Amino acid sequence: MVLGAGAREVRARLGRVPCTVVDNPRWAEGMGSSLRAGLASLADTAASAVVVLLVDQPWVGAPAVARVLAAHRAGASLVAAAYGGGRGHPVLLARRHWAGAAGAATGDRGARAYLAAHADELTLVECADVGAPDDIDTPADLALLGPRSRPKPQPQPQPGRKPPPAP
Repeated sequence: MVLGAGAREVRARLGRVPCTVVDNPRWAEGMGSSLRAGLASLADTAASAVVVLLVDQPWVGAPAVARVLAAHRAGASLVAAAYGGGRGHPVLLARRHWAGAAGAATGDRGARAYLAAHADELTLVECADVGAPDDIDTPADLALLGPRSRPKPQPQPQPGRKPPPAP
């Protein structure tokens, strides 16, 4: 987890949540600096890929991450969730993409330019049925967190198992 503004408060709220926290002292430069900080923190690890999620998208969760990971396990090295065909988060970068993505990460664009430049390698995984990419960026956006129609996760068939009956 890469922290910037409000890092002290976030750390206090994390309590005993098992995660590695990376401080980004350059957070004011934009999400590109957070991506660079996160990738740099993994340089000396055995990690073969990283999944990037944005904190301001509360309806993007575990089902979308699972689909992106499944595409990676099937051989894709650059994967992004899609919502109605449009690229979104989470994004998975295999290790061979880290240096290029970090080099292209500037301002609030993160890996956007890198993904566009490598579109022929990018696998999109549709996730609109399990999530929504709505951003919570302003106080007015907080209304999105209230009662609303949330996407209902659809069960995914497991190898060797029959799919559940349709409702």
